[in-house]
Amino acid sequence: MDNEEEQQITLVDDHGNEELYTVLFTFDSEDYGKSYVLLYPSEAAEDEEVDIQAYSFEPDENHDLGEGELSPIESDDEWDMVEEVLNTFLGDQDNE
Repeated sequence: MDNEEEQQITLVDDHGNEELYTVLFTFDSEDYGKSYVLLYPSEAAEDEEVDIQAYSFEPDENHDLGEGELSPIESDDEWDMVEEVLNTFLGDQDNE
């Protein structure tokens, strides 16, 4: 889970509205053979509670997020795994 420099991406909703998001972190899952990205709205205040978005993606040749498409997470088992990784990440952040 590498977050050396803050990376931002723009998501476009079904109505064509663009919103800027900051990458919280990315990780790979051997169980699902996918890479995942967790995002939060860039405009959120540091102490504000935010909804974190999660997607799977195909990494570029440098194994980074790149310019590719984000795909929704569709299975409950996959969501459970992502939530477990997120909870571990947040727990580690609280301990720092």
